[in-house]
This record gives sequence, structure tokens and C-alpha cells, in this order.
Amino acid sequence: MSTSSRPLPPVLARFYDTPPTETGPGTETWICRAANFVVTVSRVAAGAVLTRDNPDEYVLLSNDLAATVTAGTTGAETIEAAPDSLTIVPPGESRIVARTAGTLARVFSAHATDLAAKAANAADYANGAPLVAPLGEWPAPKGGYRLRTYALADHVTEGSFLRVFRTANLMVNPLVPWAAARDVHKLSPHSHGDFEQASLALESTWIHHLRTPWTADMDDWVDDLHAEIGSPSVTVIPPTIVHTSRNIAPMGRLVDVFAPPRLDFLQQGVVRNADDYPMPA
Repeated sequence: MSTSSRPLPPVLARFYDTPPTETGPGTETWICRAANFVVTVSRVAAGAVLTRDNPDEYVLLSNDLAATVTAGTTGAETIEAAPDSLTIVPPGESRIVARTAGTLARVFSAHATDLAAKAANAADYANGAPLVAPLGEWPAPKGGYRLRTYALADHVTEGSFLRVFRTANLMVNPLVPWAAARDVHKLSPHSHGDFEQASLALESTWIHHLRTPWTADMDDWVDDLHAEIGSPSVTVIPPTIVHTSRNIAPMGRLVDVFAPPRLDFLQQGVVRNADDYPMPA
């Protein structure tokens, strides 16, 4: 396999065991990137403020706290994000005020170049990302950009762990939590041909099972990786890597991140807010 066609190694960002990338009044923030997106996790005190002037939409996962989210230069639009909700924040200026202490996560596209440059693993992408298709440009949402918030408990489907939401550039899947350790007889090993997946662990301890496919050249072979990782953490899985994950303790709370949005999920009809966003031409 040539260097240009070899996938990058997986990224294992153990936020719980490393110093924060940024600190501010009442905030500690860790940053990890992939080729097309950036994931941040912030531990915040009650009353802490996170501001942003972003070129495109981003996703806020409130996790265990309540927050007031304001968008627009004059604060024209404000919503209350309850705990365990997903909020889509429009381009431009925004402000998040934590009403309670806790942990929140934000997901940005790679258009947030300042955050991508600050990521603890920024050097991994200094030479690009072989096999990853470009982010591209998808249509704006119907009715224009605005704050959109969703209570995740309202989006559980019988027999499925998927709770998929999208923006114009991102797809985020806050999986239904596992109340007990995942059944080792019901795993789901699979791979992606031309996009990365980030698995954001917000609770529990996880084992990510990762297998690099063999090629005709044995020098390219890599031993299987069975990576145990706690929370919060981000694991970035490159294209072609066969993977599956399992929590080994309750409560298993995991969020999968992709960019651009996955066409297969859109075609399967599992995207909860698909009606708000047109498909590309």
C-alpha cells in the first residue's frame, strides 16, 4: 500500500487524563479534530460563558447541564437548552451560559479553522488525511439558519440505538445509552470507505476494537487494537478500519460524529431532523 493510500492511525484523545487545551473563567475545554470536524468538551461552573463567532452551524450537546443559548449580534434569538438535549447553533455570533455546573460538548465542522489548529492532535493532519472525502458544501436549512433544539429522550425508536441529527455540514448521533455493559454477542463490526467517525464517550469505560485490513504487502499489516478508554474522550476512526465499540460498565453514553452528513443514514430515513435540511443536488 502506498503512503498516499494508507489510513492514518486511530486517534485516542483521553480528555480525562490530559490537561485542558483552553481555560477561562469557570471553564476547562479539551479539543480534538478529524479531517472534516472538530470536537470539544468543556467542564463548566454554573454561570460560565462560552462565546463563539462561527462560520457555519455547530452542535451543542448539553449532556448533564442546562444552558441558555443566544444567537445573533443583538441576541435576537434565545432558547433554553435542557439537560440531555441537542441544539443546533446557526452561523455567526453565539453565547452559551451554563445554568448549572457540568460537562457539555460542541461539534464543529473543519471550517472552524482556529479550533482545528488548537486541537491536541492537530499535527496528525499536517499532511492531510488520505482516503477522506472533502467536506464539500451542502444546502442551507429550509427556512434559514436559526437555533434548533431537541430533547433527546423524545427521539428514541423501539429496537434502535440510533438518534441521528444533521446540520448543513455535520451529522451527530447521540446513541441511546446502554444501561448495562454491552452484550458481547451483539456487536456491530463495520468500516467506512471514505469518511472518519469520531466516537465521543461522555460516560462509562469503553473498549474500541479496531482492525486495519490486510494488504498484499505484509509490511503494511497492523495488529488489532483493543483500546480501553474512559470518559470524557474522543476516538477518531479512519476510513477502512473495521471497528466496533462496547461499554464495559454502565451508563454507556456515546456520541458518533461524521462530516459531511452520511447519505446512507439519510436514505434509510433514520435522521430525526431530515425534513429541515435539503439534500444536495
